[in-house]
Amino acid sequence: MIEPGNLFHLEGGQKRRKLALTFGALERDILGIAEKGTEYSFKDLPRAEYTKQIARVLLKDPKLSPEALKELDDLIHAEPFDELRLCNVARNHLLAIIGTFPAEWDLVIAPHAAPTDENGVVRQRSFYPGVAVYAEDIRSPFNLGSIFRSAEAMGAEKVYISPFCTDPEQPRAIRSGMGCIETMGYTRCSLEELPSDVPVFALETGGTDLNEFVFPKQGICIIGSEELGVSPQALDRATYGRVTIPMKGLKASLNVGVAFGILMQKWVEALSQN
Repeated sequence: MIEPGNLFHLEGGQKRRKLALTFGALERDILGIAEKGTEYSFKDLPRAEYTKQIARVLLKDPKLSPEALKELDDLIHAEPFDELRLCNVARNHLLAIIGTFPAEWDLVIAPHAAPTDENGVVRQRSFYPGVAVYAEDIRSPFNLGSIFRSAEAMGAEKVYISPFCTDPEQPRAIRSGMGCIETMGYTRCSLEELPSDVPVFALETGGTDLNEFVFPKQGICIIGSEELGVSPQALDRATYGRVTIPMKGLKASLNVGVAFGILMQKWVEALSQN
């Protein structure tokens, strides 16, 4: 992060880009998801005051509309001060001026529960024993992080990933995973190395309607790559069956992370009724 005084020496587009990056870094720091080495580090200046000073630099931008100026000024002087909202609003106004939008992995999402309670005791994660997902050859770090996040939120016990799956430690995966990759961990293995004593099924087109599928109490759901879906080898391994999400649209296509979230909700619903 740059000292506020130094920003005044930058010009036009360079200043706006630097401000946008700074507000984005502040958002992630506030939410506790800052990448290593990008945490707020000005020891002599509280972060909230730093945020206000950076926002005041933005107020000098001649391209800000009167409405934007008023909104930002109100947020700077608001009591109680909402640091996160000021960062988010300021960054959105900057991006509107620059004419760009944040990449999908830069979206800031609501904070998740702290891993420890107020006494510093590590919280125990609640999950459905034996419920797991096998991510086969997922190439997008954003999608993989999203899969971990849905798995953790919906109570999966384990995540398995294929040998050619993207690295869960990739910064974009970590960011979109919102701490869930570190919380859950993962096992990288081949189809042959998956446990042989639990049902295995696949989320793929051409299967049983999601609303009619009989979910196992324990099992592994295979989800396939963005481009090719579940491989023929994985379909052979899915001896419990194939489940399909019914769709009406012309494209009839869902992002793999979204599709997995829909499936997990239905699986959890079935488990809760048993």
